[in-house]
Amino acid sequence: MSARLSWLVLLASAVLEAVWATALGLSEGFSQLLPSVVFAVTATLSMAGLGLAVKRIPLGTAYAVWVGIGAALTVAWAMATGVEPANPLKLLFIAGIVGCAAGLKALPGDSDREA
Repeated sequence: MSARLSWLVLLASAVLEAVWATALGLSEGFSQLLPSVVFAVTATLSMAGLGLAVKRIPLGTAYAVWVGIGAALTVAWAMATGVEPANPLKLLFIAGIVGCAAGLKALPGDSDREA
């Protein structure tokens, strides 16, 4: 897998992390069938994607990007749907998480390994 494809897989896995985290909350302790199934499927796909991405991207960098983007998207979705209140500072900190993840991608040198 190329380095570019590894980053795309990692980004898709981070999006799936936000989906499974949201589904987990909606599952009400796995008592709701549909959110529980969505959780199980997207968590599996998200972890599989992370596993594939770390073949080319160093684990620390990949994990930081995966969890950072996933967390930022989860909070953004919660704010967009009214589950969680939005405020300027929260938006600033979310932008900081995304900026830090982008910074890790932009670093020269050891950001991508040969497979």
